Amino acid sequence: MNPEFKKYILKVTQSSDCEELEIIQSLWSGYGKISRYQLIDSSSKTVVKNKKKPISKVDKIVANALKYKGVRYKFGGTTKRGMDCSGVVYVAYGSQNVQLPRVSRDMAKRGKKTSLSKVKKGDLLFFKTSKKSRRSINHVGLVVSNRKGQIRFVHSTSSRGVIVSNLSEKYWKRAFVKATTIL
Repeated sequence: MNPEFKKYILKVTQSSDCEELEIIQSLWSGYGKISRYQLIDSSSKTVVKNKKKPISKVDKIVANALKYKGVRYKFGGTTKRGMDCSGVVYVAYGSQNVQLPRVSRDMAKRGKKTSLSKVKKGDLLFFKTSKKSRRSINHVGLVVSNRKGQIRFVHSTSSRGVIVSNLSEKYWKRAFVKATTIL
């Protein structure tokens, strides 16, 4: 097992962030099967055993997108050699046999529009990041979580590649156009 991965598993289980733990478990599947996990209650020093909850289609889509975190940006890219923003979303949804258009402006025509207060994991966020662009939407991100109004999303930027950002960041807040639910 990768020692860095083991450290992250321990760190996450101690934080008791169940949603993030489920994502870690689905990413763990490449290293072997997990049927149960253990959480240690630090106050009583007892071990609590939990059965692994079935992972939903949305969880698998988000986990697939997060596998590309750190991959460099490449216009038109859809592999670990390079990804663009719509490539991350296209590949993640495609991993669960959900076909989406390849380009962000066309993806924006799919699904049902939703308000930011109702955005959930797996939804898509669309942005206009260029003032020079004649087209409105030119960027897309996949929602990873929405906790207490803090919306985190995975996407690929030309400067940093595949990353997770927060919609509350000034740049993304200003560039935001709309959110849609696909599933």
